[in-house]
Amino acid sequence: MGNKRFNSGTGPSQRQLRVGELIRRTLSDVLNRAEIHDPELNAMPITVGEVSCSPDLKVATVYVMPLMGSVPVEAAITALARNKAELRHLVAAQLTLKYAPDLRFRPDETFDRLDETRRLFADPAVQRDLGAPDPDPADGAE
Repeated sequence: MGNKRFNSGTGPSQRQLRVGELIRRTLSDVLNRAEIHDPELNAMPITVGEVSCSPDLKVATVYVMPLMGSVPVEAAITALARNKAELRHLVAAQLTLKYAPDLRFRPDETFDRLDETRRLFADPAVQRDLGAPDPDPADGAE
């Protein structure tokens, strides 16, 4: 029997991805339904973009962003960190894990990277390269 206990790859395991997605959905639902006893946090529309888990599933890093820049991202992270224990309790009640993961909140920078990618594609030099015809492999040119 092969040893498949540990992930030999460099990326997250299938279990880490599955648990991260379950935590993301649970946190999104909790924040959407305003189940936290903090009126300031309940007033913030927050998007949970991604959750990455440590290999032992004891730490979950939650990437968040306030919707449409309604509040500064630092204020949202501060409010979430202030209510971390209650959020952890609500997540643990929904999941069937041996340990409730410690939640760490970070800003979601994927939207910033998306804007940078759009800016790069709008560059005239890149547009010129994209519009150039592909060399025909039948011609033997490489």
